[in-house]
Amino acid sequence: MKLTIGFSPCPNDTFIFDALIHHKIDTEGLDFEVFYDDVETLNQKAFRGELDITKLSYHAFAYAVDKYVLLDAGSALGFGVGPLLICKDDAEQLRERLNNGDKEVKIAIPGKYTTANFLLSLAFPEATNKQELVFSDIENAVLDGRADVGLIIHENRFTYQDKGLQKIIDLGDYWEKRTGCAIPLGGIVANRNLPADVQYKINRVIRKSVEFAFANPKSGLEYIRSHAQEMSEEVMYKHIELYVNQYSVDLGAEGKKAIRLMFDTALEKGIIPAMHKELFLTADK
Repeated sequence: MKLTIGFSPCPNDTFIFDALIHHKIDTEGLDFEVFYDDVETLNQKAFRGELDITKLSYHAFAYAVDKYVLLDAGSALGFGVGPLLICKDDAEQLRERLNNGDKEVKIAIPGKYTTANFLLSLAFPEATNKQELVFSDIENAVLDGRADVGLIIHENRFTYQDKGLQKIIDLGDYWEKRTGCAIPLGGIVANRNLPADVQYKINRVIRKSVEFAFANPKSGLEYIRSHAQEMSEEVMYKHIELYVNQYSVDLGAEGKKAIRLMFDTALEKGIIPAMHKELFLTADK
């Protein structure tokens, strides 16, 4: 059975899915057609129900829950992994302006439906002067003055200081101090139109793929490198260590608690609409 799957070309995703798409594990008769896209493009595809399996932002999942169910395997949650709000200079002054609800501050974000934007909305609810850019363009937008501040994700948290940029706030740290929970960044979902046995099978093979990657961390090096643009191997594996952990193998009770808390908080603040479907794949069969 051939299924379509979408994930980003970032090292954490290629690390997770290498064994699955290259049949280094038993995929239980499943084959995959891969679509590589940035996170906001994947979010938009999820809203349209285009793919059988896809990575998406947890924020976006609230808008796609009628079409997709969340798998236990493949997620990115963690501590110390959140998005950063950065600027070229005057970090303290810009933070103060944001705290005071200054709508003149121009903010470059990686997409309306990213978890990063959810956290920004939570921390600075009046910060509404936003411009959506591909995540990899945000640092340059701040450097050349198109934006006063930038909301960065993925590998950019390792590169912004090298470009002379400053951190205003770590929004993951903000969430952790507020809740004591890991921050849910991105999840893997399966189309609800797929038969239940196929959904369970997908979850099993993704888990096996993650476990294989942990057991053989260099196995997918060439594949990961081929999609990692100009990243050094050191930065690639820093990126992987940051975003791939026990929650990527299985969400478990703590991961699910963090996700439910995020959605409860977002509902309370009016950031997402009410959801009327069960979020999680039920216990495996």
